[in-house]
Amino acid sequence: MSIRKCSSWQISTFVSTLLLTAIQPLTAQTPSDSKRLEKLERAVEQLQQRNAELEQEVKSLKKQTASVPEGKMKTKVTYDGKEYVEKAVVEEEKPPVFVVPRASELKLVLGGYIQVNFEDGDVSAFEGRFGQTAIDDRFRLRRTRINLTGDFAENFDFKVEGDFGAGDGLNSNRTGFSATDIFINWHQFAEAQIKVGQWKAPFGLEQLTPDPSLIIIERSLPTGALTPERQIGVQLCGKPFTNVWPEQKDLLTYYAGIFNGNGRNTTINDNNAFMYVGRLELMPFKGKIFGQNSSLKLGGDILNSRDDTGTNISQSLNLLVNADGSLSPFVLSTPAERTAWSLDAWLNLGPFDLIGEYLQERVNGLTLNGVPGIPDFTTNGYYITAAYFLIPKKLQLAMRWEDLNPGQRGNDGIRSITGGLNYYIHGDDLKLMLNYIHTWSDFRDANPQFGQDQFNEVIARVQLMF
Repeated sequence: MSIRKCSSWQISTFVSTLLLTAIQPLTAQTPSDSKRLEKLERAVEQLQQRNAELEQEVKSLKKQTASVPEGKMKTKVTYDGKEYVEKAVVEEEKPPVFVVPRASELKLVLGGYIQVNFEDGDVSAFEGRFGQTAIDDRFRLRRTRINLTGDFAENFDFKVEGDFGAGDGLNSNRTGFSATDIFINWHQFAEAQIKVGQWKAPFGLEQLTPDPSLIIIERSLPTGALTPERQIGVQLCGKPFTNVWPEQKDLLTYYAGIFNGNGRNTTINDNNAFMYVGRLELMPFKGKIFGQNSSLKLGGDILNSRDDTGTNISQSLNLLVNADGSLSPFVLSTPAERTAWSLDAWLNLGPFDLIGEYLQERVNGLTLNGVPGIPDFTTNGYYITAAYFLIPKKLQLAMRWEDLNPGQRGNDGIRSITGGLNYYIHGDDLKLMLNYIHTWSDFRDANPQFGQDQFNEVIARVQLMF
């Protein structure tokens, strides 16, 4: 659409010129030409009236142009039955959408992350999934989480998080939405915070490391087999030196929790007993070495739980040794008591990280109504992870050695070595990961009739946080 613009001074100049041209010849005419003069006067009146109308039209057009914001025009295509016609029209501005706190929160944050895997070869063999529990090559929606966190002026904070990539509870091969972290935390005193709800019980360094911050794509088998993962309960935690020694507030951190002990998203406890979990973290050094940010963190955990028949005691991975040496989740066939402990250390020297953890669990079968419990056994395992940034903050080389001894059959150990590269496009918010894993099965090596005893897998991951 085009608009012809004209100004009032141009119209006035045109009219004046026309009047001068018309009046000059009239001065020499006789009164008999009065009729012609009258006609000219009427013509002048009409021109003046038209001039006023044009001035009003120009003012109106200027107002319309000023009311249309720059960049708010759009092309509209219409069809009149014969041809398509393009016309520029004013784009209607949509009202903004606001998300505001429902209650009196000081801060409300919406976030989440997506992790997508490609897994090829002997998929998840390092987790004991081979033989009768083998998995085919696949693309995997590993985690798709969305969370909402908030803070209140009364020193309360909360988190609500769910995962679209978790099992839907109806079919092990299908995903659905499942709650992960749902808790309320009172944090008025940094030395003693109280948390209630569902979250990861404070046991195991690798288990407590946030999923997006992992150096190796998947957690080790010892971590998955021996840590309790998310539980429902209450916890007291804090940093005792926050106010008495502020510069060393991270020197000591403690956690003490009481939980149902039978996993997340459950509505009942499996019995009248609870799981008791404690963790201590010590950071004896945090500073600079050779000009590089460096730190040393040490940790220790303890756990005790009495569980009823039907409770899964390996809630995040596998522990039960099958007849062919593979592993599957350990669901108790009789009541049992678990006692576990672990020690861990994390050394950071600039671009270099060295992480190690040892875990052990004793399971004692309990006699009920004269029926003997499952045979007692002790499971132990460890891992060592090393990582180094080849290009600072961008390209990282990583390696991990892990070993799990389930302790249920002779020579039932599973060992793996993992090599990987991590490319940080934008820190942990956007990164690419690639791992190669080689796994040995001691049981398969001692019993070759069950098939191959060594396995290979490649895992690739893309991660995006928002």
